[in-house]
Amino acid sequence: MDLKELSQAIIVGDHNKSVELTHQAISKGVPPNDIINDGLISGMDEVGRLFRSGEYFLPDMMLAARAMHLSMNKIKPLLLKEKVAMKGRIVVGTVKGDLHDVGKNLVCMMLEGAGFDVVDLGIDVPPEKFVAAVSENATHILAMSALLTTTMASMQKTIEALTASGLREKVKILVGGAPVTQLFADDIGADGYASDATAAVDKARELMT
Repeated sequence: MDLKELSQAIIVGDHNKSVELTHQAISKGVPPNDIINDGLISGMDEVGRLFRSGEYFLPDMMLAARAMHLSMNKIKPLLLKEKVAMKGRIVVGTVKGDLHDVGKNLVCMMLEGAGFDVVDLGIDVPPEKFVAAVSENATHILAMSALLTTTMASMQKTIEALTASGLREKVKILVGGAPVTQLFADDIGADGYASDATAAVDKARELMT
């Protein structure tokens, strides 16, 4: 089965068609890895390119991510059944005191579409919860989001908590959010900074190499 049509459905954000084509691919016995790599990931990679070039905007990305996410939900049972290896495990959360989740949710969907195993801790996540999640999930990357300048300090507290628990050297730290900058990321000792969801995927791939 040619998965270019599925990839195109993701690119244009047609979730009904993407789910239907994913179901067809599964019914025809297409391996889950092929559906993910040649259908979903290739589509989301093109969406990322269009966003970086200024041809796509946030609403376009949200539609594509939704289509990818719904298609991915069809494939997840097969991944568990066949124990397909993902590209890496990423724990994601909005830091303590911050209740914003739109950007975080988009990042989670984009990372999932890029083949990562994502553990979403939600919003208002205290340092100790991040530490516990990193410890319990064999995490490769911890991604933290802050949308308020008043909650940015929680990122540093989380890194300090990871250091105190002896886990800091075992995980890469990725930070982002409207008030966060590369300079701030450097100051708190993060391994990477991403300005948006597309950049988060690129940086996550870079941190995994």
